[in-house]
Amino acid sequence: MEPELWYVGGLVLPGGHDSLARGVPRAMAGALHALAIGGGYAVGPREGRIVYFGRNRPDVHVCLGEDDRQVSRRQGELTHHRGHWWLRNTGRRPIRLPRGRWLFGDEGAVPLAPGYTPVHVPGSRDREHLLEVFVTGPDGDRPRARPDDVTDPPRPHPINAEERVMLAALGWHYLLREPNPKPLTWKEAALRLAAVQPLVGWTAKRVEHRVAAVRDRLSRRGVPNLTREEVGEPVGNALNDNLLRELVRSTTLVPDDLALLD
Repeated sequence: MEPELWYVGGLVLPGGHDSLARGVPRAMAGALHALAIGGGYAVGPREGRIVYFGRNRPDVHVCLGEDDRQVSRRQGELTHHRGHWWLRNTGRRPIRLPRGRWLFGDEGAVPLAPGYTPVHVPGSRDREHLLEVFVTGPDGDRPRARPDDVTDPPRPHPINAEERVMLAALGWHYLLREPNPKPLTWKEAALRLAAVQPLVGWTAKRVEHRVAAVRDRLSRRGVPNLTREEVGEPVGNALNDNLLRELVRSTTLVPDDLALLD
């Protein structure tokens, strides 16, 4: 039997299955693999097909957080629609996606790109439950190992000297590598900047306007989740948090930039 035929009715993945981060065996284009610590499920693409995941093992395809009552019995679903797999949160807890994005239960479904996507569901205390998802691309192949290829360097975003010191102040806690960092308020950032650049005339409004300009510029360059329309209300610190995480991830800002504020 050809491996592609296994996906017609679905294939159970046993507990202890290799991480999907290493790729999957050759499969039909658009096949979905979903895996948690206790096992998973693989299935081929078909319009309207749904794969459920959550705490209640008899009622889902992939059991996630079976012993954690903070995880919903049906925490979410993966649906095939118009040639793509979509992820929807049907539980009470938000789901954390790559790049720091949160998917809430009252939001619509989001599309999954071909390849590997780690999905985290927060549980009780400091627990997090990982659902690994892999959507096979058009060629159906496992990603090729590339041990001898040149490493792709990070690509910092262009910022000028004044923006660098301003963003270092705003992202003080991020550059100190604190757990769960938060941006400084406009006033706090302005006071810190005024202490090192007293002649510039830093104010809370000046910081706010300059940071908004950086967010707008990066958004136009394709960086997601830097506008109110993308994040939704209430915004809170989300826009600046997303901005600072992107700047640190891309090495636009590095811990050495704190020296600018000495």
